[in-house]
Amino acid sequence: MLFTESRLAGCFVIDIEPMSDERGFFARRFCAREFAAHGLASQFVQSSISSNPTKGTLRGLHFERAPHLEDKLVSCHGGAIFDVAVDLRPGSPTYKGWVGYELTGQNHRMLYIPKGFAHGFITLAPDSVVGYQMAEFYVPGHSAGIRWDDPDIGIEWPLAPTLISDRDRELPMVGELDMQLLGNSDVDE
Repeated sequence: MLFTESRLAGCFVIDIEPMSDERGFFARRFCAREFAAHGLASQFVQSSISSNPTKGTLRGLHFERAPHLEDKLVSCHGGAIFDVAVDLRPGSPTYKGWVGYELTGQNHRMLYIPKGFAHGFITLAPDSVVGYQMAEFYVPGHSAGIRWDDPDIGIEWPLAPTLISDRDRELPMVGELDMQLLGNSDVDE
């Protein structure tokens, strides 16, 4: 696997290294030793999947409140998404910075999103299937988020959303957040 740190410390793009022959290819998508060697969570305790039939579906920007912050590994198993991570770590030099990457069922690229980040995506193709690996168990009542179109963050989405939940439309702007929601998730941890 190839680990490339984004311009946001701790947020990595992970590409597979396929070994190909006439049958197709084989590649490793996860190795606890390699993740740990890069300082990333190497034990994932939950796995989820999201099915998105409509192109332009926007989900996010979501995170879990302290003390249940989570590291997340996101991949696209079919279709295509523009996957976004936003740094919400108090004291981070890239606070409110964002990165976005195209993840597809063909490129097999993954995005590792550390604690203290918000996450969201927009589907670039119909029938996009997104997989999530989380390093913490989901705790009901601790989900939070910020608006996908917050001008203080300025995400350059590749297309306008055609489908977004009422919940996501009503999320607060980053300036309205109580930063205690993110606990002590600054860069030094």
